[in-house]
Amino acid sequence: MVALVPFLGIGTGARAQSDTAARQADSAQAADKPQVERAPESKSRDVGALSDVLDKVRDNPMVPKLPAADAITKGDLTIEAGRSVTGPVVVFAGTLTVLGRVDGDAIALGGDVVVGQGGQVSGNAVAVEGNVRRDGTVDGEVRALSGVLADDAVEPITDAEPRSTASDVKLAVSWLGVLLIIGVGILVFAQPYLEGVVDTLETRFWRSFAVGLAGELAAIPVLVLMLVALCITLIGILLIPFAVVAYVLALAGLLTLGFVAIARLTGGALGSDAVRRLSARGSALRGVVIGTLVLLGMWILAAALSSLPVVGPLLRAVAVTVTFVGVTAGLGATILSRAGTRTVEATAAKPVEPAVWQTPTPVTGVAAARRPASSRKHEPV
Repeated sequence: MVALVPFLGIGTGARAQSDTAARQADSAQAADKPQVERAPESKSRDVGALSDVLDKVRDNPMVPKLPAADAITKGDLTIEAGRSVTGPVVVFAGTLTVLGRVDGDAIALGGDVVVGQGGQVSGNAVAVEGNVRRDGTVDGEVRALSGVLADDAVEPITDAEPRSTASDVKLAVSWLGVLLIIGVGILVFAQPYLEGVVDTLETRFWRSFAVGLAGELAAIPVLVLMLVALCITLIGILLIPFAVVAYVLALAGLLTLGFVAIARLTGGALGSDAVRRLSARGSALRGVVIGTLVLLGMWILAAALSSLPVVGPLLRAVAVTVTFVGVTAGLGATILSRAGTRTVEATAAKPVEPAVWQTPTPVTGVAAARRPASSRKHEPV
């Protein structure tokens, strides 16, 4: 959905949660049995002589730089837990199992690379004509290359390395900083319009949510209709790039204003008696800051605990749900209040009822009393 675009990728890395559970089970087996078995399809491979293999892979850009032939281990090799070696570590016609740490690349030529639980590879993990199984940490890229040793080159299969927990937390904290800056900017330059959106949220929250959901569903169709209308004339065709940019910026602005309004409402609801002594601007600033910290704090917590098999997915689901409902309702309130202008206009122009009669007093030219037309009662003659 449009409302969640700014938050995509936070707290998940690039792994699916179902795969995480499966890898956790494999990790438990790796802890009990450090020697990890190779995949069935990789147990028998006709890779030829080592010299022939090196001639084929040295010029391949997908394979990291290889050491001399005498530095390559033939057969299986295990880096035990607690042990640290300097890479690149290369095995030929065997399985490279990393339970400790490799400072550099971990490469298997005609075999598999297995990074067990607690294992660390500071470089790339590459398996030529084999598979890569990762239960530990790989700081570089993860690649499983096929067809490299054949006469006809086959396009390699690359397994993109997911972001680490630290990078997910940094991403969430970065969004927190950006949204705080935007929120303060809105308070400085457009506080009356922000308060108009907040008032709409307070009085018509679920109606705002329904309108926001309809707006999200209609975002793409409206853009398509706009482009079709512009294609009618030559000038319209020339204006299409500018119209698309303007539309995207307007939609992003509405979503941002709605999110800041939700943060303002959330932070204001968490106020105490001391908040009542603050000025209107000070109270609004406090509400925006506290609300943003609460909403983005869920994403930061979900990112920090994303590696946990049950807690991580649960926290992320909560963060996604709360953010979706909040931003959707904020968008709907922004639409209903016309970006806060409807409330501003209503409070800025209050008509004054005219005085329909006056009674003279002994002092000439001074009106003793006046009564508005709305309060005039019928008096019998």
